[in-house]
Amino acid sequence: MLSLDQLRFEVVRALDGVAVGEFVEGDELCVLSLRTRIVEVLQILRDDPAIAMCQLMDVCGADYPQRPERFDVVYHLLSLRHNARARVKLQTDATSPVPTATGVYPSAGWFEREVWDMFGIAFSGHPDLRRILTDDGFEGHPLRKDFPLTGFVEVRYDENQKRIVQEPVKLPQDFRNFDFLSPWEGMTAVQDEKREGEGRG
Repeated sequence: MLSLDQLRFEVVRALDGVAVGEFVEGDELCVLSLRTRIVEVLQILRDDPAIAMCQLMDVCGADYPQRPERFDVVYHLLSLRHNARARVKLQTDATSPVPTATGVYPSAGWFEREVWDMFGIAFSGHPDLRRILTDDGFEGHPLRKDFPLTGFVEVRYDENQKRIVQEPVKLPQDFRNFDFLSPWEGMTAVQDEKREGEGRG
């Protein structure tokens, strides 16, 4: 098992001149990479026996609209051999594609499709980059901070028409009755009234 300090030492040694930097955040090592060198960084972290990050656990995105390169792409890696985890981050904008990591980690194919669908971050060289969570023909990318909450269409199967239909999104609020009284508190009040009635009888 590698300690966090040992892991950081090995990563700095292996990525000398390849990564932008590294830091520790929440008891986990975070490596910063350039978009153009992400495949090289991931391959070194996987193939170096002192690090051996052989599993890609997740790829996710984050949106910071105020930045010129508004998106972070984050890769979560695991070394079973050393019982260690690392996070690799890069920044990109809305138009520059990120090289796909499918050649290093085949499981990246699924995760990159999710990131494309939710954030609109493209991955160059991906063998099958298409939507995976939203409907065909869906407009926009739902996890972008500027995605509107209303105004798009929803796709559903209509039982009466026996076909798939597209309709404007409707978010009715009028019929909702928000009762903040706990059902257990309500039950207690009923039982108290019952006891009082029995006491008087």
